Amino acid sequence: MKKRKEGRIYVCHTYYHAYISFLKELALPKEEQGKADLVLSTMSTNFEDLKSRVESTGLFRKVFLFEEKREDAFPELLRWRKGGGGFLGNLYCRIRFTKLYARLEAPYVPVDFREYKDIYVYCDSDPIGYYLNQNRIYYHALEDGLNCLKNFDAARYDNRGHFRWKAFLSRYLNLIFVQNGYGKYCLDMEVNDIAAIAYPCPRYIEQPRQALVDRLTDSDKELILKAFVRDKERLEQQLAESGRIKEKILILTDPLCTLEIRERIFRDIIGRYEKEGTIFLKPHPRDELDYRRLFPEYPQFDATVPMELLGFFPGIRFKKVVGVLTEMKAISFADEIVRLGEDFMDKYEDPLIHRQNEQI
Repeated sequence: MKKRKEGRIYVCHTYYHAYISFLKELALPKEEQGKADLVLSTMSTNFEDLKSRVESTGLFRKVFLFEEKREDAFPELLRWRKGGGGFLGNLYCRIRFTKLYARLEAPYVPVDFREYKDIYVYCDSDPIGYYLNQNRIYYHALEDGLNCLKNFDAARYDNRGHFRWKAFLSRYLNLIFVQNGYGKYCLDMEVNDIAAIAYPCPRYIEQPRQALVDRLTDSDKELILKAFVRDKERLEQQLAESGRIKEKILILTDPLCTLEIRERIFRDIIGRYEKEGTIFLKPHPRDELDYRRLFPEYPQFDATVPMELLGFFPGIRFKKVVGVLTEMKAISFADEIVRLGEDFMDKYEDPLIHRQNEQI
């Protein structure tokens, strides 16, 4: 007798993904909570001790670490990544690449996804997307970051030139793989705001993130803080000290450019806004620049704490929150939000690097 599929599992690549997974689980009826599993991919994020902290909340049944491998971990993929002569040659190489990549990734997959009724995958452009599609396992995709497709439609950018043909080969024939709703075994893709996306996919479904936050009770927020804040007392002390400062400017970093140029970017931003108030820094979780060494004179929040969680603490308020390319519509603790955007970045790198949607 065939085993009945049950339960849910989330595949996360960032702290933000794990945070959204908490929001989705806490939106369910109490009797449904505690039955889902969580997978933390270590491919692009060092989750440190998040696994044990999530387990301590009891919201998830099991938490797995996934040593997901990038394509450069497999030298045998290189010949197929290089492509062949002309469209047909490149297509043949891509078909071989797609099948081989999924097979090479298989030994590192920590769970049998076939046992789950619902599989939720953030950023299915990562190897897990190849694996699930080539193994004919249905899943739900979720956007990588808040309104990320508005700013960077990766599926269309990565496949510009014959996009419709490539999407057909992925969605209907499963010969190649196109992410973000175009994989054959992708059931749907959850996004924050469909209207913000220039080229909607028929599989997009809208789930505003703010609606999930608005549902949270005080006990829900405490549970999230327990999972994501390593040293809650220290953070509360930082916030209390900041509360005594009237004019506060919070600067959010981004993993932009090279480290050398990134340092110049944020020195310029600090210089631009420090006349307006006391500067606070919130490094991005994947930003490898050592801000504590380079900017020791400015108070800094823990990089691993999702910025949205600062709003969970009563009384916190900033005069201004400044970011470069970060989407900041979820911030509720600032009088003014400044997203410097692509025009600002044009001064520091080739515009083609960060203006992807304009090249589709």
